[in-house]
This record gives sequence, C-alpha cells and structure tokens, in this order.
Amino acid sequence: MRRDAQRNREAVLAAAREVYAEQGVEAPLDVIARRAGVGNATLYRRFPDRASLIEAVFHDMLTATVGAGEEARRAEDPWNGLVSYVEHLFAGLAADRGATDLLTTGVEGVPTLDALHAHNAETFRGLLARCVTEGTARDDLSVEDLLFALAVVGRAVPAAEAASPGSWRRLLALFVDGLRREGASPLPAEPLTGDQLAGALRELHGGQRGRQTGSGAGGAGRG
Repeated sequence: MRRDAQRNREAVLAAAREVYAEQGVEAPLDVIARRAGVGNATLYRRFPDRASLIEAVFHDMLTATVGAGEEARRAEDPWNGLVSYVEHLFAGLAADRGATDLLTTGVEGVPTLDALHAHNAETFRGLLARCVTEGTARDDLSVEDLLFALAVVGRAVPAAEAASPGSWRRLLALFVDGLRREGASPLPAEPLTGDQLAGALRELHGGQRGRQTGSGAGGAGRG
C-alpha cells in the first residue's frame, strides 16, 4: 500500500473510532469522511461498505471481549466468572456508544461480531448452568432471558455514564442482583426462544435507527 493510501486509511479509522464512540455505528459514512479529511470516494476505496469499516474499527475490541469470555469460562467460581464478565461488558458499553450498538443489538456482515455473539451465548449458557447447579443463580432463568436483559439494560449504560460518570455500576449491581437465586420471586410467563430473542433484538435495534441521517446509513440488527 502506498504511503498516502496508508495515511488515508489510518485517518479514516481514527475518525470512525471517534464518530462511532460519539454517535454509534449508524453514523453516516460521509460524516466520518469529513472528520478524516478525505472524500467519500477515498473512504469507499478503502472500505466498500459499512460492515467492512466496522470490522476494521472494532476487531481488536471484539477479539478482546472473546478473550474475557474465555477467562470467565475458566473461573473456578462460576458466579465470580459470570459477574466479572458482565462487568467487563458494561465497562465497554460505558466507554463507547459504538460498542453499545454492536454488543447489545448487532450489525450484519461483521465476521468478528458474529463470532462474538455465538461465543457470548455459549459463555453465558455454560456459566449460568454451573451457577444454577451451585445454587447461586436463579433456576428459572434462561440464557435467552439473560442475553435480552443484558441488551435492554446495556442500551441505558452510555446515558447513565454521560449523566454521572461511574453511575453505570449501579445498573450493573441491579442487573447482577436480578440473576441471584436468593430472595428471587418466580418469573412470570415463558422465556423467549432463540428465534424470539433474535426478533426482539432486531426490534430493539430498529428503534434506535430513527437518529440516523445522511447518506451511507445502512446496516441492520441481528440476534
């Protein structure tokens, strides 16, 4: 890659990180191009679609999140592993609005994100089963319940952090207490199925898309 092309690519990535952190991943691509000081054509030569840019911007963060999940799986105490992993996820949501979009709903066509969603489901499934066996997590909680509750509460984390830095930890404490068996009231109705969870996450993501403006604002949620 020529030096000027490499410089443009790095400028686009740096601008995208800033814009996504501020506005989320539905931010128009022309806003990113202007922030980077390049034309739209230059951006599209480097990144032909939104998904390829998101993959490049968030690859390291998503890979690190998979690593945190692996560490949680290895925890000797499954409750500590579960809580530490949820805390890791909440901390990421508080720091970056773009991460919130990806981790709580999703964007199609981002391979590393697809891998993380699958890994997350298995991580929580395994930890939850171990916690139920040990009597620390409520036994009427499904992994679909946990994932959807995490997505819903997670959407509020950036707003809490913006209003009062560190207040996301209160949401974390409330969320974790909802998983405990001790003192829990029985959950009403039936848990979501996998297909229902996917549809609910798409609906959750769709409700956030009204804020997008301008060109290049594609993308869709996934479960």
